[in-house]
Formats: sequence, structure tokens, C-alpha cells
Amino acid sequence: MKKMNRRNMMQAALAAGTTGAILSQAQGADNKRKGNIRHSACSWCFMSSGDKWTLEELCINAKEVGCTSVELLRPAQFATVKKLGLEIAIASNGAPGGFKKGFNNPAYREELLKYTRETIDACAEFKIPTVMGFVGFKYTNADDPKSAVISLDDAEKNCIEGLKQIAGHAEKKGVTVAVEHLNTRDGSHPMKGHPGYQGDDLDWLAKVVRKVASPNIKILFDIYHVQIMHGDVIRRIGECKDIIAHIHTAGNPGRNELDINQEIQYQPIMKKLVEVGYKGFVGHEFIPTRNAKEGLKQAVDVCDV
Repeated sequence: MKKMNRRNMMQAALAAGTTGAILSQAQGADNKRKGNIRHSACSWCFMSSGDKWTLEELCINAKEVGCTSVELLRPAQFATVKKLGLEIAIASNGAPGGFKKGFNNPAYREELLKYTRETIDACAEFKIPTVMGFVGFKYTNADDPKSAVISLDDAEKNCIEGLKQIAGHAEKKGVTVAVEHLNTRDGSHPMKGHPGYQGDDLDWLAKVVRKVASPNIKILFDIYHVQIMHGDVIRRIGECKDIIAHIHTAGNPGRNELDINQEIQYQPIMKKLVEVGYKGFVGHEFIPTRNAKEGLKQAVDVCDV
């Protein structure tokens, strides 16, 4: 008889409807957490890098190491995750162009609003609290760095107008749009930095969000990106505490594991989140360079305060 490996066992369990029992057993006594930080695993970095987990493997491995959510998923994936007994902390908005085509550029607004509304509706149905939003690249043609540049003043005005157009729907559905701050300094890898992104100044982004003046328009505070662009992470959490919808982590430099080879002191940062009363999820969004499950467990351990 052919020996069943771990991946086949997961697939068989999913087909048989027994995943709930497997996931319950996965929460061993050694993984009991303090409960101050709610941990989530970002999908793209574990499904496209390292061991390249399936969605089912991501869910089971994440729960085994202490996560109660997986994230950055699209509506077609929501039901699978819910069936596996996990929450989804934040959804992708699904719009073409991703972080390149955002609210700063009116040329993409109607399409962006359409996809964001549809994702908000799906999030409301599946009780997902947050959906991502982006400022976008600074070029009038997001795919052409040689095209004209949108001024910061125009970008501010455009973002406020676009976000106000989605704010009412977000409020009605009880879903928050979290606009992400990204770094533009690291051009070594397409997911380690985003040269050309116009929302790379956290103070500017916070100003935009506050001018929208909606409880359902906030920021995604990515500690890795903030460290690269600004540093002073703990102070900035305090300054932005009222408009933070979601948190991301990764080691710097490299956007890799939260280990001794990187510079960010995550324990005091997590303590600051607890101090300011942050109740959302902390999404671990690093590109694994070794055993992905061990790296994810390390991130959860480091951030368990």
C-alpha cells in the first residue's frame, strides 16, 4: 500500500469533511498563547515561496503554530478557509494592477471602486472585517515609469475623493478599507519594495485617511515598510493608533524571517500595540528562506507578548 504523506492526508481529510478534528488536534498544549496578539499568516508569501503550500496546507500549518487567521485572499477562497475553521483577517481587493493602480489615479477609479465594492460585499457575507486598499504608483500610466508624474497634491485630492466614494458602502457593510503604506527604497525584489509607489510617506498617508474622516477608512501599518522608510516604529504606532486597521510583520533587511539576522525589535513593538489597545490581527508577511513552518512559528513566538 502506498504510504500517505502529509499533503495527501490533508487532501483526504478535506474531502472527507474531517478537517475540523485535525485542526482541533493541531492546537497542542505547547502552542497556548498569551492572547494579547492575534496572529495571522499571509497567503502569498507561503503559497508562492519556500515550500509553496496549498491553501489547505497554509491553514493547517498556520493553526498548528498558533495563528487563528490566514489572509490576503480573494472571495473564491473564503469558503475553504472558513470550512477549515480559521478567520480571514483581511482580504485582497482583487482589482487588476494590485498596488500599482490605486486611489491616487482617477483613470483607474471606476474599476477600482467596482472591485472594492464587490469584495466588501463578499467580506460582509463571510464576516471578514477588512479589505486592502492602495494609493497606487505615481505615474499617470501605472505601467509606464516614463509617463507624467501625478503631483502629491493631486494624489492627495484624488485619494480623498476616491476613498470617500467607497467609505459609505464600507460603513454600511461594516467592513474597513485599510490603505497600505509601502516602501520605495528596496528595488531588489518585486515584493521587498515598490519604487514608484506614491503612498510611501506614512505621515502623508495618515493625513489623507484622516481627511476622509470615516471610521471605515484606515491604514495598513506594515512594520517592515515603516522601518525602511522612517524607523521610529513605536512612536509612529502611538501617533497612528486611532487609524490602524491592520498590522504586517517581516524581518529587515530582506523581508525574511523574524530572527536574529534582522534589525527590528518586535517584542517591544508588540507591547506598544497592546498598550495602545490594538485589537486587530498581526499578519506575518515574510518570504521564507528555510523551513516555512518553523519560520512562521518563530514569528508567532517572537510576537507573543
